Amino acid sequence: MTTTDQTVLEHSGTTQEQKTGARRRLDRADLAAAVAFTVGALFVLQGQWRNLSSGYLYNSGQDQAMWEWFFAVAAHAVAHLDNPMSSDLQNYPLGVNLMANTAMFGLSIPLAPVTLLFGPTVTWAIALTAGLGGTAYAWYWLFSRRVGASKGASALGGALCGFAPGMVSHANGHPNFVVLFLLPVIASLVIGIAQDGPTRRSTITLGLVVALQIMLGEEPLLIFAIAFGVFAFAYYLGSPRSFVPAVKNASKSLPSAAILTLLLVAIPLYWQFFGPQSYSFLEHGNMGNDVKALFQFPAQSIGGTATPGQDVSINATEENAYFGWPLLVLGLIATLWMWREARVRAAAVTVVVVSVLSLGSELYIGKRNTGIELPWTWLADVHLVESVLETRFALAAVPALALLIVVATDKAFGRGLRPVPALWSIALALALIPLVPTPLQAVDRSPTPQFFAGDEWKNYVSDGSVVTVPLPRPEDARPLRWQIQADMQFPLAAGYFVGPSDAADKKAKYGAVDRPTALLLGSVQNSGTVPDITPDQRAQAVDDLRFWNADVVVLPPGKNATALRGTVDQLLGSEGEFHGGVWVWDVRPLVNTP
Repeated sequence: MTTTDQTVLEHSGTTQEQKTGARRRLDRADLAAAVAFTVGALFVLQGQWRNLSSGYLYNSGQDQAMWEWFFAVAAHAVAHLDNPMSSDLQNYPLGVNLMANTAMFGLSIPLAPVTLLFGPTVTWAIALTAGLGGTAYAWYWLFSRRVGASKGASALGGALCGFAPGMVSHANGHPNFVVLFLLPVIASLVIGIAQDGPTRRSTITLGLVVALQIMLGEEPLLIFAIAFGVFAFAYYLGSPRSFVPAVKNASKSLPSAAILTLLLVAIPLYWQFFGPQSYSFLEHGNMGNDVKALFQFPAQSIGGTATPGQDVSINATEENAYFGWPLLVLGLIATLWMWREARVRAAAVTVVVVSVLSLGSELYIGKRNTGIELPWTWLADVHLVESVLETRFALAAVPALALLIVVATDKAFGRGLRPVPALWSIALALALIPLVPTPLQAVDRSPTPQFFAGDEWKNYVSDGSVVTVPLPRPEDARPLRWQIQADMQFPLAAGYFVGPSDAADKKAKYGAVDRPTALLLGSVQNSGTVPDITPDQRAQAVDDLRFWNADVVVLPPGKNATALRGTVDQLLGSEGEFHGGVWVWDVRPLVNTP
């Protein structure tokens, strides 16, 4: 062996050792990021994890009950080999189109064993935790791998995306807007195809990932696609030389990926739009952000706790913007500083466009309608888009803001000028520390009546439904929990879901179509007054019970229970019996009498 050969071999060995060491350092950095994001998610959701038996996220309203039912009914379908896309366990006898209710089959079916073994609350907690931590890591991965940013800057960007105010807000009750870790994967695949050229593997992977995202949440995918389209348009407008090659590469792959996606989800989508209890659109009225929502700190954060602003949110689960003015100022500084970069201009344009779309059809400032029409009016009647809550477009601004912060952070720490890193670190702290989330509030849910927790209900249910008083609805979905406690062994009349407003109308509403008796009982609960029941109302009650194929009427403890009991006694012509902590009326003789 010559001296030259030996030197080459020694150099080769040293290079290999250096690469191995670098890979280990990268792996350690990735592992540290994953652990940190998981710990952050557990911190936010600690109240739920500490009480998996009876804990309930306070700001979810009735949404946690609804989602736990979705997880439970999917597990029930898997265990009994039923069709998971439809169920008559709620809204009996019409049932619920679960594919049209964002039941997240991409999560609920794989986690069915967990639900069956440990209950839907555990599945709920896992979904939210994996959603926050996984989404943060996925964006960290994209920034470090696809953008080429440093691990530290990428970790900042990932944390901002995974624990953004909108993400934390939705973690109260909307896992479909928390489990978003596939979106950066889709972005990375599309960028790779456009820039590097398609491969069979990348095309198939893209088709599979998009299909899985559809089974996790279509609305986040639609918002992401629109925002990504805005970003791509702005990017190639500023970098026209790369446009033609990107289009050629995309045209070779994206159509095939789209066909694969459609083949995989054709049956679920057909069921969603044309199956039983399907609908065409959901009219929700004005759901745009107030301008102040863009600049204020979120309620569930350090900044929102220290300096709360005017309450302009739709509700606690829809604080989709709330970027805080320091972050927006920092994003503006980063944009002006790096304006020559096409990706920076594209990110800035995306932030502006989706933020404006999130304001809805008319401009509101401090809950005051200025009467100024906004661009959302052009999209408000577009099929599919019209069902999206416009406030949620603000979520798409977060990755773009994060990209600005990531690129600017790397530039600040790479210039070698001492004041720049220090000043940028201070600016980052001022912008991001106020957005650090506080733990979500968890409370003890009311206990399930012994009538359902035990076996007493079995004495009253043959093959018909249970009618609770009042009936389950979006304002009170507790009966869904009682049904879960009874191992999903009886159906419920009415419920909390999205379905058509009537048999002929494809317009959707929340909850069941209200029968006259359901409306009557709801009004009694609100007023606390027992009305004079007419013969027509008694006859209507019997008709409604027959429609529901009711076996038993159950009145649990609650608001104005005495007035409700007196009303039901008059409607049914018999007094209820107290069993298992509830008042019970066995209506099988009444319903089955010709």
